[in-house]
Amino acid sequence: MDFNEDVKYIKGVGPNRVILLNKLGIYTLNDLVTYYPRGYEDRSKPKNICECKNGELALIEAIAISKFIDTRISKGRTMQKLAIRDETGQATITWFNQPYLKSRFQIGKKYRFYGKVEFQYGRVSINSPVFDEIENTNNTGKIIPIYPLTFSLTQNILRKIIENGLEKVKQLGGLQETLPEYILKEYKLEEINKANQNIHFPKKFEDFKRARKRLVFEELLSTQLALLQLKNNNLTDKKGIKFDINVKMSDVINTLPFNLTKAQLRVLQEIDENMETEKSMNRLLQGDVGSGKTIVAMISAYKAAKSGYQSAILAPTAILATQHYNNFKNILDKFDIKCELLISGLTKKRKEEILSKLESGEIHILIGTHAMLEENVIFKNLGLVVTDEQHRFGVKQRTKMAEKGQNPDVLVMSATPIPRTLALILYGDLDISVIDELPPNRKTIETFAVSKRLEERINNFIKKQVEEGRQAYIVCPLVEESEEEDSSNDLKAVITLHELYQKEIFPEYKVEYIHGKMKPKEKDEIMTRFKNGEIDILISTTVIEVGVDVPNASIMVIEDAQRFGLAQLHQLRGRVGRGEYKSYCVLKYEGKGQNTKERMKVMCETNDGFVISQKDLELRGSGDFFGTAQHGIPDFKIANLFTDIEVLKLAQEVAVKIVDRDKRLENEENKPLKKLIKDKFTDRIEI
Repeated sequence: MDFNEDVKYIKGVGPNRVILLNKLGIYTLNDLVTYYPRGYEDRSKPKNICECKNGELALIEAIAISKFIDTRISKGRTMQKLAIRDETGQATITWFNQPYLKSRFQIGKKYRFYGKVEFQYGRVSINSPVFDEIENTNNTGKIIPIYPLTFSLTQNILRKIIENGLEKVKQLGGLQETLPEYILKEYKLEEINKANQNIHFPKKFEDFKRARKRLVFEELLSTQLALLQLKNNNLTDKKGIKFDINVKMSDVINTLPFNLTKAQLRVLQEIDENMETEKSMNRLLQGDVGSGKTIVAMISAYKAAKSGYQSAILAPTAILATQHYNNFKNILDKFDIKCELLISGLTKKRKEEILSKLESGEIHILIGTHAMLEENVIFKNLGLVVTDEQHRFGVKQRTKMAEKGQNPDVLVMSATPIPRTLALILYGDLDISVIDELPPNRKTIETFAVSKRLEERINNFIKKQVEEGRQAYIVCPLVEESEEEDSSNDLKAVITLHELYQKEIFPEYKVEYIHGKMKPKEKDEIMTRFKNGEIDILISTTVIEVGVDVPNASIMVIEDAQRFGLAQLHQLRGRVGRGEYKSYCVLKYEGKGQNTKERMKVMCETNDGFVISQKDLELRGSGDFFGTAQHGIPDFKIANLFTDIEVLKLAQEVAVKIVDRDKRLENEENKPLKKLIKDKFTDRIEI
């Protein structure tokens, strides 16, 4: 039973379609049959023509009563019309540029039509409906799944391929059950093959509900079990580090050139209490963009250094690591605490010098990027590990860093706020601290969502800001499905946009660009020049979303904002408003969909990251919200953490019960669960 067979061998795929399926993350037969619909259209219940309402989607069963009329309208375009009637009235069906449909209809024959009803001059009309002859049910007469698509792959084609995939699964003997029999019985859950068939092609909505209940429960239960395994791995019998009770955080706090917020002081107290016990700290620090998480990490590292231990500060980019290094040095130099920066791009000699000093204990705080995870990075006595922007690091990386010490304390920082109840459940292996207020000097950023038609006005606004001495960011749209900041398409988009702005729109200003494919040294150089005011306008991919501080930048323009998630838009917006100047964020967007409008409205109405993340979950579902790297767990294929919170709570309770009885899932009855977790999580956490 090879469910990992390449999808190209499934009937109806072929060499061109396999590329499109890969874009959707479908590589194997298993990926195909677990690629779930995003919604359904009920095309099973016909309506009488006289009952139809303007603007609704409806299914009509009616007889063709006229010839198929083909009319030329303009510039080579054609329009096709067909008159139909049922017992209650008449309607007109209209198509454009589809003259070949003529052979599909006969006067006096009955058909089903499904589409959007419009009233024109008191008559019912349907434009471009899907249709079937009455005895067929290819496109109508049933509940139809609607899938997320990629360019040039239609719903009909994907549905057919998935049908063929399900047939292949049957031939192979069906999917192996992943849940133990006792769980299926106790929680009245459907068997896996029935659930999988009914999630794609339910005959009734009740079938879909039962199928979804089972698949959501499985997804959330496996996640909770994996987190509990992780927690058990962390709760070893080894003692953690007990830091010196006589080292006072207040010694640093009192020398700061600004006051900490009540929330920062509360969090520092929680961390201080953790550090002074023998139990290893595993803490998640959540705080909105600009809430001051870095200073909390710095003060914690001070306590570790003065207690005789080293700290590792892991940042996702060289730019951010460099910024942290400069901030740490400015404040901690006077306390004789030696900070050092380890990023790729250092000379071999410089790197060897740093590694030697680290191993001998001369360096108290090492700040760096992924380069710190390498095996030759050896600490003398690592006591504290801080990972910044946790959504960029998997759980496995966090664990790898911690293994460089003897049970060091771990502080995980994230500027992607998620609702507390979710955080408690999802980060089951961590205690949680929240900085829920911004420093008093942080300005509210005024946000405007505008259509691309207003480009000239936006450019004039940028010009006015630059003439007043301010600087601007312009963020490139994500290209196609790729959200990788270093993809070649994104690179092309940045260069094209840079040429447009530098040569045509702002030839009098200094316009530069930055993207993920640049060498760290190049990126640092550009960001330094931008920070020093040598660049007026910086065109960038999302590489700048993480933490870089340029107090003079007062305007953020985001191209094609509809392509970004709310959490990411909020992160990007947080790059401005960091100085004394009034700051603005302009979201340029296309599209008239309700969802797009709703998302833009949220961004304009609030600057609160927690409110935004809640809305992001509600509007986009959790599959998009939590990327794979978000916290080391895979995307949710079907669960939505906004609507399925009750199932999530139940899954957590069930997971705790199971682990209480069988910590390592070694009992015969739990073997399916052990396999499920191994298959889903092995490459992310040590099970």
